Amino acid sequence: MTGEPIPVIIDCDTGVDDALALLFAVRHPGLDLRAVTCVAGNTDVDGVVRNTLTVLERAGAPDIPVARGAARPLIEPARSARHVHGTDGMGDLGLPAPTRAPAAVDAVTLLHREILASPRPVTLVPTAPLTNIALLLRTHPEVTRNIERIVFMGGAVAVGNATPVAEFNVWHDPEAAAILLTAGVPITMYGLDVFQQVVVPGPEVHRLRASDEPGTRLAGDLLAHRPTSQGGPPEAEKAGGLGDAGAVCAVADPQGITTRLLPVEVTLAPGPSRGQTVVDRRPRPGESEIHGGRREQALVDVALEVDVDRYVRLYLETVGR
Repeated sequence: MTGEPIPVIIDCDTGVDDALALLFAVRHPGLDLRAVTCVAGNTDVDGVVRNTLTVLERAGAPDIPVARGAARPLIEPARSARHVHGTDGMGDLGLPAPTRAPAAVDAVTLLHREILASPRPVTLVPTAPLTNIALLLRTHPEVTRNIERIVFMGGAVAVGNATPVAEFNVWHDPEAAAILLTAGVPITMYGLDVFQQVVVPGPEVHRLRASDEPGTRLAGDLLAHRPTSQGGPPEAEKAGGLGDAGAVCAVADPQGITTRLLPVEVTLAPGPSRGQTVVDRRPRPGESEIHGGRREQALVDVALEVDVDRYVRLYLETVGR
């Protein structure tokens, strides 16, 4: 690793795979995690703050500021994913309460402060519904002058998970996602198309769980809570998906994903397509545009392929430090 670490701020809804992302960000030598902000999503926002502080403590992280953010989306009610992440949002692992405390400021204030205070432009990594980021961009648009890039986990080119076409983070707050796309800085979309592919094999999960080091062992326990059907028996049930952590891998090692700069927009109308990220992969304009239907769409670096083995190896080497 050469050069200075990349200054990073993670906005999360911790969450099993957000926790995996935090463990990686804390331990990768090429990343400088400057702050973490919390938003309602996988569980309620107070649970997200608790989980975030717990993970940082178990990881042996320095005193990184953590702030509480939005308790619900801009318009919709909050809708958790406890059926995926457990009652406590962290796989119901029974972890002790953290001894650390959150910052005395709200998430938007912390984001504003840390972005503008960074000596180098920050890479912002939202792995959650985008409510905090939308509020930041509307309240303090001047922050964009010190944002290098936004790499967000969200959206899907092909198939959704919250609905047939919408991914959870975007579906949870579509208006916020639409605001993100107007940020005016380079954006990378790490969506479900790559998110679901990066799976840690069962034997590696077992090895992590057997570690004496608390952070490494926590990574194994979290991965064991994210079983995947990929692979053959008997290990298929015991392999674990990296999920959100893949987006942070993409910051540390962008060569591991293949992206294309494509027009993207978020469907905001009520109905079955609400929250869909419509990614225009056509090689040329169609009849709609020819007949006067041209729209202004944000251009986004959309991740279309991922080097699975590369990111699994990167993750295992990093969390085992």
